[in-house]
Amino acid sequence: MKTRNIITGAAGVLLAGAAATGFLGWKAEREKVEDLEKKVEALRLQERRSAVDRSVSKQMEELANEQREISDEKREEAIQQTRVANEMRLRSELERQNAIIAERNAVASERKAVEASEIAESQRQMAEHQRLLAEMSKQKADTLSYIALGRSLGSISTIQAQAGNEDVANLLSYASYLYTSRYRGDIYYPAVFQSLMRSSQSVVSWTEHTGAVTNLEYMPGEDHRLVSVSDYGEIILSERQGNNLKTKVLFRNKDFDFRDVIINRTNGCIYAASRSGHLVVVQQDLKTVKVVDLDKIEHPMRLHDISDNNLLIIGENSLGLYDIKRNILRSTRQLNFRVIKGSRKNSLPLLFDDKGKMHLVTGLDNISTENVPVPGTVTAYCESKNTGIEAYGMSDGTIWLIFKDGKRQRLLGHRSRISKMKLNGRRLYSASYDGKVNLWITDNEKVEPMTLIETKNWIMHFNFDSTKNTFWMGDAKGGLTAVNISVPIMVEQVKKKLKRDLTTEEWNYFIGQSVPFESFLVKSEE
Repeated sequence: MKTRNIITGAAGVLLAGAAATGFLGWKAEREKVEDLEKKVEALRLQERRSAVDRSVSKQMEELANEQREISDEKREEAIQQTRVANEMRLRSELERQNAIIAERNAVASERKAVEASEIAESQRQMAEHQRLLAEMSKQKADTLSYIALGRSLGSISTIQAQAGNEDVANLLSYASYLYTSRYRGDIYYPAVFQSLMRSSQSVVSWTEHTGAVTNLEYMPGEDHRLVSVSDYGEIILSERQGNNLKTKVLFRNKDFDFRDVIINRTNGCIYAASRSGHLVVVQQDLKTVKVVDLDKIEHPMRLHDISDNNLLIIGENSLGLYDIKRNILRSTRQLNFRVIKGSRKNSLPLLFDDKGKMHLVTGLDNISTENVPVPGTVTAYCESKNTGIEAYGMSDGTIWLIFKDGKRQRLLGHRSRISKMKLNGRRLYSASYDGKVNLWITDNEKVEPMTLIETKNWIMHFNFDSTKNTFWMGDAKGGLTAVNISVPIMVEQVKKKLKRDLTTEEWNYFIGQSVPFESFLVKSEE
């Protein structure tokens, strides 16, 4: 029983084991089948995908073929374009080479052109230079010719005036000035300047004094009123009205011998020093006159206004300080030398003695002395603060110029004592007892005199107005003379006197056919 049971159990177990093994095998096969089915399905899916991929690949291949065909076409085009580009590059290179050659040829041509232009310009400049030289030579010749013509016409004008042909004389005088100034000649050349003075009637004289006019002074701020004094004891106030002179005798006493006059700008009083030992004071009202005795000053000869309140009086052997406000002689000083001439240097009194010394007065008790730098007896002195030139006029008519650098120059042109000199810039004016007033241009290479005035009387003194265009002079016969020396004023006066032009015959005779005719008349404005 037990064996059967064991056999049955064992058979059951074997059967169960076989069943289990069969189940397990079936399950395994089942799983294998399912796995195969999945693989088959996967393969089918893969096949379908492969078909799709093949289709896509075929399409891509077709597209690739199309792209290849397109690419081939593009490549062919590129090759063609490259070929064209290479041809263009070769052509461009050829053109560049041609351009370089052309540029070189152009540069060479330009260089030749520049060289030719420079040669042409050089030749043109040489021709222009030759033309300018020719023109300059012609201008120089014309200039010299016209300047000579101007001087000649001035001389002829004077001759015509002496012959009484005033119209022609005035026309020739103006032509003389015109050609001289137009060609930059010297309008102060005697023939030119003197013909202008004569035609413009620049010299007007009056005889108002009985004695010799020793000094004259302009009224403060006025150019047509002046006070003059004489050695006959006269103090006269004169006022010019055109060519007329209105005079008023402020003082007259023949016992007085006036040598200098000065007008104080502060109080307007007139002070006149008399060699007789007196100071005559004419008050501002020109009516009240006071005579002051200068008993301590022998032979007063010159006055200096050294301040608003003090007047320095210079005598032959002494100096005096006069108080203007109190009208008294405050103090005097005796000199150990004899004064023969009083002047002014650097606004200070300068005294010359008879021993060849000069003395600069900086105060009544302060006088510096030095030798006169030129030989002879000094009778006149002046200086120019602008140019630094000093001029010494001598008793024999000689004038010495001393320049700033110490250079000295001797001027000869007067025959007797120099009485007065004045430096206006480069122009030196000198008056002499020989009856002449000369003008000297000091910066000329050769300083020569030009006579402005020539009379038969000793010229004692002259003085310029504020414009420096007119000066007045006094002579030994009591004459007063006004002299205009302004060229523009003279020219205007001459132009006003021109009533007609030169006739053709006069023009050809006096000026010449080679000079183009021109009118000298001033055209009136319509």
